[in-house]
Amino acid sequence: MHSKPLIFLDPFPRTEAMVWTPDTRAAMEAMARVVPHFGSRAPDVLVEDILPEVAVIVGQTALPAERLARAPKLRAVLNVKANWEPTIDYAGAHARGIPVLSAAPAMAPAVAEAALGFAIALGRGVIQGDRAFRAGTERYGIAGNADAISLFDAPVGLIGFGNLGQALVPLLRPFGCRLAAHDPWLSPEHLARHGLEAKPLDDLLADSRYLFILAGVTAENEGFLGRERLARIRPDACVVLISRAEVVDFEAFLDFAQAGRFRAAVDVFPEEPVPAAAPFRSTHDRVLFSAHRAGGLEDSYRRIRAAMVEDVRQILAGRPPMAMQRAEPALAAISRSR
Repeated sequence: MHSKPLIFLDPFPRTEAMVWTPDTRAAMEAMARVVPHFGSRAPDVLVEDILPEVAVIVGQTALPAERLARAPKLRAVLNVKANWEPTIDYAGAHARGIPVLSAAPAMAPAVAEAALGFAIALGRGVIQGDRAFRAGTERYGIAGNADAISLFDAPVGLIGFGNLGQALVPLLRPFGCRLAAHDPWLSPEHLARHGLEAKPLDDLLADSRYLFILAGVTAENEGFLGRERLARIRPDACVVLISRAEVVDFEAFLDFAQAGRFRAAVDVFPEEPVPAAAPFRSTHDRVLFSAHRAGGLEDSYRRIRAAMVEDVRQILAGRPPMAMQRAEPALAAISRSR
């Protein structure tokens, strides 16, 4: 008989280097027996072998109802990505008191920092200024700032107010921004407690000088920012797309930005990696592109490892997890995040 509970580590596409450093391994192995699998999703034969004894699953292991039924000792599932996988029976886990957790809170600070940087770069024309300088066509002082706008005192809109929005708002406050948000899952009172004015989506699009698209994608909102809605964004806006590309009509979004209808920064794409032959690589030179780099840095993975160890310790001690985000079954079940 084993005296320690069993933890199954199945974190693909997270790598061993991201989640299994020597200090993390030492902390986890002090608490439990650990069966790790890296490099791919764990094969079915391995998953079936651990189900009768596993106490905690760390990763994206598929857990439909029939597998949950074969895991009588399971206490928690820790997804070390920042999303909700569609392969888990969230309602069934919730009914058994098994928390399904996401590392999204640990990823949010780095993404929020990048979003702020992108917004300032758009408003101040940083990329264009660099290009002009290298070409020898730079203009100094006020002459070089004819199209520049400041984030200070600007009306700012957030589309979606989850972990990312909650990490971004404190970064915006020193600028004295007038903050508003649209999130159909949240009440106006909840947004007001965070200092945000709740606005209908169309009003938010029309009013915001800086607009941050932070919404996750679900079965209900895929493509909800279509061409007609994008046309309502105010003409001088700076728009940062940094959550999921699937919430917008991506082609229309790029076309509006390239036409100068609004300024745009893009960190996420409908297909990743972006195909080498994607035409917008060369044709849309007015858009600030980033290769889904906002959150993926070592500081984020350090926070994920710390949150994982903290919550595993809590769970094995019979206490509630505190560091990671607990799934709300109805929302998690319709999530379409990759």
